[in-house]
Amino acid sequence: MPLTLATTTPGEPEIFASLQGEGPSAGKPVAFIRLSRCNLACQWCDTAYTWHFTGDNRPHRSGATYDRAANQVTLTEQDAAERIAALGKPRLVITGGEPLLQGAALARMLETLAELAPEMTVEVETNGTVAPHPAFDARIAQYNVSPKLAHSGNPADLALPPDRLAHWAAEPRAMFKFVIAQPADVEEVLVLAELHAIPAARIWLMAEGTDPQTLASREGWLADMCLQHNLTLSKRLHIELYGDTRGT
Repeated sequence: MPLTLATTTPGEPEIFASLQGEGPSAGKPVAFIRLSRCNLACQWCDTAYTWHFTGDNRPHRSGATYDRAANQVTLTEQDAAERIAALGKPRLVITGGEPLLQGAALARMLETLAELAPEMTVEVETNGTVAPHPAFDARIAQYNVSPKLAHSGNPADLALPPDRLAHWAAEPRAMFKFVIAQPADVEEVLVLAELHAIPAARIWLMAEGTDPQTLASREGWLADMCLQHNLTLSKRLHIELYGDTRGT
């Protein structure tokens, strides 16, 4: 089966080079591949074009829906691997949407990529609800797990399955990145961390926002809370550098 990707423009798959903007690898030069489709529906999602297609009635604060044909494209695993390798970056970030929904196809892509770019390190951005395919998991150096809190609008039984959180808490390659819009969200993180034994050293807190002004206003108080609870603040570097645009 081919991979289903998001697009930068109609027909153009969202495979690109940039600086990683968030989490533990922020600032590193990377290649990105953005997959389409998601099993959750965050009302503030900044990549709703990967899942909120015409006819999808799940809520999103923008109210916008997207034409599937213009915002989704398929590639063979071979083609995707060749495009990634051609970017010449030392690290690949697989993102979405929810990329682990396509684990088997991604495993085949990474097998080919390992032949084309054997030194490339691979990290994955996931909402943490989907178990990784074993052949895919064997090739991953780092998981950036972003469990969705109550303010995302997702039911907790879908967004925060206890068995999955326990798995990631026990997985040393998994780093946790929580999106924060208000101080109460931090309290929710602290409860989850205690309940599932997530080490503070593996928790990043990131302000929700798609413009520098909103991010700066929230990072002011979020920085104080990170200091208070010995957690790490994540910037959204790509928003500051490039704005809220595709392919960055």
